[in-house]
Amino acid sequence: MAEMGSKGVTAGKIASNVQKKLTRAQEKVLQKLGKADETKDEQFEQCVQNFNKQLTEGTRLQKDLRTYLASVKAMHEASKKLSECLQEVYEPEWPGRDEANKIAENNDLLWMDYHQKLVDQALLTMDTYLGQFPDIKSRIAKRGRKLVDYDSARHHYESLQTAKKKDEAKIAKAEEELIKAQKVFEEMNVDLQEELPSLWNSRVGFYVNTFQSIAGLEENFHKEMSKLNQNLNDVLVSLEKQHGSNTFTVKAQPSDNAPEKGNKSPSPPPDGSPAATPEIRVNHEPEPASGASPGATIPKSPSQSSLPAVVVETFSATVNGAVEGSSGPGRLDLPPGFMFKVQAQHDYTATDTDELQLKAGDVVLVIPFQNPEEQDEGWLMGVKESDWNQHKELEKCRGVFPENFTERVQ
Repeated sequence: MAEMGSKGVTAGKIASNVQKKLTRAQEKVLQKLGKADETKDEQFEQCVQNFNKQLTEGTRLQKDLRTYLASVKAMHEASKKLSECLQEVYEPEWPGRDEANKIAENNDLLWMDYHQKLVDQALLTMDTYLGQFPDIKSRIAKRGRKLVDYDSARHHYESLQTAKKKDEAKIAKAEEELIKAQKVFEEMNVDLQEELPSLWNSRVGFYVNTFQSIAGLEENFHKEMSKLNQNLNDVLVSLEKQHGSNTFTVKAQPSDNAPEKGNKSPSPPPDGSPAATPEIRVNHEPEPASGASPGATIPKSPSQSSLPAVVVETFSATVNGAVEGSSGPGRLDLPPGFMFKVQAQHDYTATDTDELQLKAGDVVLVIPFQNPEEQDEGWLMGVKESDWNQHKELEKCRGVFPENFTERVQ
């Protein structure tokens, strides 16, 4: 019996909600047709317009800030690769080797510190700022529904009062429902009337603090980086003085129909022609006297890539990951197109329906975008490993997430 009673209550709530939706729909139709007046509040509507504008601006700022952070991370990786290259070619007997290695270490630490401070002082603050909008947006929508309920109750009460045959009992009940609907609406309305202008005014201070933090961090970063660059320059000047007799020249390989000397600006060769490939000439001894054999020449191999190492490495990882993720032995338990795994280093609150909600420690299986043109810089597509293991459905579980909130683990 208790179970039946419980089901009866649930059914009653469902019926009540259905009736509310039907009544609201009828009221909105009457208002649109001009057969029922609608309560208007121009001041509140202006507040809602400001709220939507503020939300749009904040969302764009958050996206651009993530793109900026992704660029900082990419520059860090490129700088690290360049430093590693210098360390590899710097021979042990050359002066300043230890100093060059120490500068490379400090360079790496400086980039890491810069990125982390941007996350802590800008991105996390940005996420907190935007975190208050979903709740307020929901309350604005609820206020709109309660306003329709109030108008509907008001019109019902007025129609009973103007009827030829008055039913006092119905009028009393309608009046009671009107008072209740008005109270609910006004409570929500008063709260929002206070919060929305305050939120709108807060944007100025937030923008000032955010961009001041970014500007200050970038200024300090470049100051410290400038010192490291000056130290590295001093080390290289010392190396140059010790090996000052060596020469290094870079010359373009002349084509068969190259113009005679004296022409200032020869036309560039067409792409793919032999003249388009430069030649690097390295002389480890002083230039020979006239008639002696010239120094060794090292032409650039056509197979050498002109792309930065970080780009080649990223492309290779993506290709290999896509191959490994294809359907094959040992990969049937992973989503189609699986490339690699990442682990969330920070909590991330989704701000749109196509985003993943992440908690620090969550493992995400990264998959390619169905349409690569839809991928924004700094964002990845994936499905949380726990959701995939439970549902095995990409359509319901997949979503996008900011790459800089995660770290690759496989």
